[in-house]
Amino acid sequence: MTNLQDPQDSPAPQAPLGVEDAPGDPGPVAPPPGCPAHADPSAAAPALLYGERYLRNPAESYERMRRDHGQVAPVLLESDVPAWLVLGYREIRQVVMDVETYGRDSRRWNRWDEVPSDWPLMPWVAHSPMMHFTEGDEHRRRSAAVSDALACVDPFELRRHCERFADSLIDKFVGGGKADLVLDYVYSVPALAMGQMFGLPEDQLEYMAEAVTVSLLSNDEAMAAQQRAAEVVRRLVAAKREEPGPDVTSRFIQNSPDLTDEQLVGDLMVMIAAGMPATSYWIGNTVRLMLTDDRFTMTLAGNRRSIGEAMNEVLWADSPLQNVIGRFATRDTTLGGQHIRAGDLLVLGLAAANADPLLWPDTGAGYAGNNAYVSFTGGDYGCPAGAPDLGKIISETAIEVLLDRVPDLELAVGPDELQWMDSLWYRCLVSLPVTFTPSSAAGP
Repeated sequence: MTNLQDPQDSPAPQAPLGVEDAPGDPGPVAPPPGCPAHADPSAAAPALLYGERYLRNPAESYERMRRDHGQVAPVLLESDVPAWLVLGYREIRQVVMDVETYGRDSRRWNRWDEVPSDWPLMPWVAHSPMMHFTEGDEHRRRSAAVSDALACVDPFELRRHCERFADSLIDKFVGGGKADLVLDYVYSVPALAMGQMFGLPEDQLEYMAEAVTVSLLSNDEAMAAQQRAAEVVRRLVAAKREEPGPDVTSRFIQNSPDLTDEQLVGDLMVMIAAGMPATSYWIGNTVRLMLTDDRFTMTLAGNRRSIGEAMNEVLWADSPLQNVIGRFATRDTTLGGQHIRAGDLLVLGLAAANADPLLWPDTGAGYAGNNAYVSFTGGDYGCPAGAPDLGKIISETAIEVLLDRVPDLELAVGPDELQWMDSLWYRCLVSLPVTFTPSSAAGP
């Protein structure tokens, strides 16, 4: 690792997963004079990457930031913590591929002294045993173990499980003629599927899904929620050490004999926290698109092609994963015309990059057949091999079964009345109320 001072100089906060750093681990760079978000007094003010205006229409916010600052914009996160938002598609690609200049170890951050101890983004930014804070050979080794563990999932068996879970959930509301798909369906199918994949006890699935979801919100409950989720995973690791099974957790433990229990818990937390919410929101955002866009509302019933097209469009235009924190500059550099100082935090604006006008000079061009989105990030820290395919199987199956069983879905409120969750990371609905013609349950 480069450009890191001795950790005793100014130790960065640690995420509460509970592992002491090994001697000699890197610490943060001393804060540079001035603030990158206020470097030029004559420039436009840094944009707020939180608040009602941003949540109501993030795409509009990204357009305004790009107009005011270019492809890399100074922003303020919750509690007015300064950072850079990478808006450009080319700039995102540059950052994720250049691991020497843009590292992942958050102890490099030169702004830790400005971060409040109860910062709502702390659970997933403060350094911890999770693999996404590792670098170099260690990261490649742990990432390969994750990919190998996910490879044990049989995609055909996963689809069969998802069909069974989906039918069972629909049976509970199909007779009433109305439902809130977020609460009654969108969260539950991925939770059940992930539970099956990771060997989580069924009675822990709802609790785990709630804890992971809250840990990713921008509020003061995030840290406690992450701890609740981590405790579930700790018990899971202990159980699978005693009695391994045909699941991802057991395979990962077997493939990682050099990892401590805390490291195992951290890496499994990354897998579950990345997969469960993102898959849920992919389902929810796709169903919302199909209920509100005339191109899809005419072909809801049984049109498999329209489902695939809608899912692809969501990854481009309404990505479930909006932003990723992030990268930490290992040295002074220039990106998108902005001077980046060593230790500066860069937030990867995945949704903004997907909408980069330099990428789409023809505003009327469609997304069909184009899979070059950055919704799964990329480079060494992108989604592990196989993970996007598993998420697609879960999402596609859930939507197919829903539209087969309830083909006349209609939105119960106006599209503008839908509310979005307060999260920097994800773009997801608080609720999705629908009405439909009541029908009987599918039976056993």
